[in-house]
Amino acid sequence: MKYNIGALIVGLLFAIGLGVSGILQPANIIGFLDVFGKWNPALLFTMAGAVGVHFITYKLIRKRKTPMFSKDWFIPTRQEITPALVIGSLIFGIGWGLGGYCPTVSVTSLASFEMRPLVVFVSIIFGMLLFWFLDKKTNLKSKLE
Repeated sequence: MKYNIGALIVGLLFAIGLGVSGILQPANIIGFLDVFGKWNPALLFTMAGAVGVHFITYKLIRKRKTPMFSKDWFIPTRQEITPALVIGSLIFGIGWGLGGYCPTVSVTSLASFEMRPLVVFVSIIFGMLLFWFLDKKTNLKSKLE
């Protein structure tokens, strides 16, 4: 139960941070990505703040034997760059640039009851199901690894 409460608190804090930073506004994302047009560098401050906080706190947190709200650490061990990683990153970036929403932001933006985040969220789910179906039929994942 304490793990669920911890996840809820961290999720709410993260959602509030997304809102305060302006990243929930697709116009800010598209403005940030429009480097050769009306570029809006404001999200650099959000990124710098997030990287700075992570840089400082990661080293402190990793000194603990276990996380505060989990039984185990979940640290990625793979370090190689695979075709699946590159293709997935490209799809993620193109989708974010076209829609103005990444998956986390689209879920958080569902609270606005607007249609655009719902369309993006449903598209993400559809893409995941499509990949699952293709993977079942063709073993696509193992071919990309």
